[in-house]
Amino acid sequence: MTVEELPKLYTLFNACALIHIILGLVVIKKGLRSAHIASMVIALLFSTAFLGCYLYYHYHAGHVKFAGEGMSRPIYFTILFTHIPLAVLNLPMVIMTVVPALRQRFDKHKRMAKWTVPIWLYVSFTGIIVYMMCYVWYGPPIRA
Repeated sequence: MTVEELPKLYTLFNACALIHIILGLVVIKKGLRSAHIASMVIALLFSTAFLGCYLYYHYHAGHVKFAGEGMSRPIYFTILFTHIPLAVLNLPMVIMTVVPALRQRFDKHKRMAKWTVPIWLYVSFTGIIVYMMCYVWYGPPIRA
């Protein structure tokens, strides 16, 4: 696999994480704690794999510029500029949600999850949209 192929892989990891976050929500609402734990651990593993691939790719590929024109540009940058700060915020929030669960402080876990999950879902979903806009619909991106 080449560095240029990594965006496809890390977007797949991101999509898998998104599916498991949603599944984790569904099963916990049904009271299936073991299924929730399994699904969320899988989501965390996919998110970790995503982050590793993403960082490796951008370290080696550098900055890429969006190649779209016209109305696609303000749409793309609006999504991107909401995605980036929330993605940065998401990592410590996930940690602050997981640690109480590991300590069996489910009251704190649940309180934090009410904030973390919507942001994690948004970041995962918009990450897929950013990839599609940058690499598929209006790509390939311009290397800076």
